[in-house]
Amino acid sequence: MEELFGQFSLGLFILQFVLFIALVFLLKKFAWKPILDAVNEREDGIKNALLSAENAKKEMQNLKSDNEKLLAEARLERDSMMKEAREIKEKMINDAKSEAQVAGEKMIAQAKAAIESEKNAAMAELKAQVSNLSLDIAEKVLKSELSNKESQTKLVEKMLGDVKLN
Repeated sequence: MEELFGQFSLGLFILQFVLFIALVFLLKKFAWKPILDAVNEREDGIKNALLSAENAKKEMQNLKSDNEKLLAEARLERDSMMKEAREIKEKMINDAKSEAQVAGEKMIAQAKAAIESEKNAAMAELKAQVSNLSLDIAEKVLKSELSNKESQTKLVEKMLGDVKLN
């Protein structure tokens, strides 16, 4: 070891020290500043990227909550529309039933009225035919009974006797 340290030269030491200081000064002047600027720039870029990522994460959470709110609102709106549609359907069915019932009752009333009028017409026609038939029979009976003079006088006397009794 003495061999290595045995040849110490103060001039060489000072020269090496001056060169080292000059090297440090040159590095500080030309290399450290760009290196530190690049490191600071990189650090700022990383910070900005982290902030952007955090902001994006917050924005994604906001969007997710907004989407959930919109989805909940859409579900509520769908449910209300379905409820309204069911109510409209029930109303339409009930209206159709009541209209059908009213129409049915009206048709039944019309049928009853038509039956009654047909019945009355048939009864009137039957009465007319019965009266015509009765008149025809009475006419024939009277013609046969009143064909001679003696039966005519008997009939007139009988009728006069009935009138006096009443």
